[in-house]
Formats: sequence, structure tokens, C-alpha cells
Amino acid sequence: MFSRPLSRRVFLKASGGALVGTLAFASGPIALLAPSRSWAVTTEQFTTHESEALLQFTRHVFPHRDLEDAVYALVVKDLDRQADADPAILALLRDGVTALDRQADGDWLALDATQRQSSVAEAAGSPFFEKIRSSAVVSLYSNPLAFAHFGYQGEEGDMGYLFKGFDDLTWLPDPPVADSGLMPGA
Repeated sequence: MFSRPLSRRVFLKASGGALVGTLAFASGPIALLAPSRSWAVTTEQFTTHESEALLQFTRHVFPHRDLEDAVYALVVKDLDRQADADPAILALLRDGVTALDRQADGDWLALDATQRQSSVAEAAGSPFFEKIRSSAVVSLYSNPLAFAHFGYQGEEGDMGYLFKGFDDLTWLPDPPVADSGLMPGA
């Protein structure tokens, strides 16, 4: 079939689109889970431009300054799966990216972050925005890379999390003792 081996670059060009990157924080919790610093996510339905626009749009909807693009790329991969299964979702997302580009006089990704954020705010409540928001809230916050970033240790069985760090949050104030309830097994 092929007279020579298929290179990674040719493979990525032949698939719908691709998001590629390098982990910015080589020593962070995500880097400990990743097999290498480089990552790639291919899409079947979206072009590379559409994939990048969806990633950046998602980043504006759920902004976490130090969260790696690799985690947001998994949201795009999930949207790609949904678009593959439902042509209406594909049309909605493609039309949304096209509208963003049209609004930006050609390339929404070329706008600075403030201008992109402004256009995301304008899109709030639209079917395009809601599709990305509703998919991202599940995809973004239910994967091990996000768990590692946010310090969530996951479920540890029958009340295990109660005794293994559930109270080690440093970003929330301690609740009053009266509001804490009873500790099982105490």
C-alpha cells in the first residue's frame, strides 16, 4: 500500500486536524503523568484551525492560567467525538468557529486575549457557547490530568477520602465546626 513508512507529520496531515504542544511545566503534577513533554491530539472532524479555536474558546470559558493546553485539547477531542456521531453538532461547532473568524475579520486566533475574551462573552448563552461549556465542564474536570493539576486525589473507596486529605484544601476557608457535620467512624 505505502512504499515508505508513514511519518508522524504525514499521518497528522492526513487526519482531520491536530493539536500539538509541549508541556510548559516540566516538573508539575501533569508532567509526572505524561509519558513525554510533547503531546498531540488528532481530530477526525475538525481542521487544525477549528481545533485550535475550540481549544482557545474553551480556555476563555474555563480560564485556569497554569493549566496545560493538553488538558484543554482533551475537551476538543471529546467535542470531535460528539461531532463525529452527530452532524448537527459538527455544523454547530464549525459554524461557531466560522462566525468567530468572520467577527474578527478573518482569524479569531489572531486577536489578542482581551479581544478574544470579549467575543466569548458576547457569545455567552448561544447554542455554540452552551455546547462547548456543557461538554467542557465534564471533559475538563473529569480527567486525571486535571485532577493532578488541581490536587484532587480521587475517590478512595468507602470513606477513604475523608481520612486521606479531603481537608487539605488551601484555597477555601475552613468551615465553622458546626457546619462540618459528624465525621463517620469518629
